[in-house]
Amino acid sequence: MPARAELHQRIETRFLSMMENNFLAEVQTLKQNPNLHENLPAIRCVGYRQAWQYLNNEIDKTTLIEKAIIATRQLCKRQSTWLKSETDALVLEKSDIQATIDFIQS
Repeated sequence: MPARAELHQRIETRFLSMMENNFLAEVQTLKQNPNLHENLPAIRCVGYRQAWQYLNNEIDKTTLIEKAIIATRQLCKRQSTWLKSETDALVLEKSDIQATIDFIQS
């Protein structure tokens, strides 16, 4: 698994990229659907919950970004902990393409 600092940077970069690629417009469109509300599991997921709060004027944009990045880090930590508990799991680094190819071919 990547080093924690590298992982945190990748999470931040990814979320900022989402913001630059109209993530808020996507959430605004979802918000206009009368069948969707903030208590649905799909809307409570990481990023969407914070964007929904922002669009409700409950938090500012800086707080949205900070909270979404922190929530993503926390989710990643939980997933990493779970993955480590899976003794049969094989973790392949995306940066080690040859190891992945070798594994697939074996």
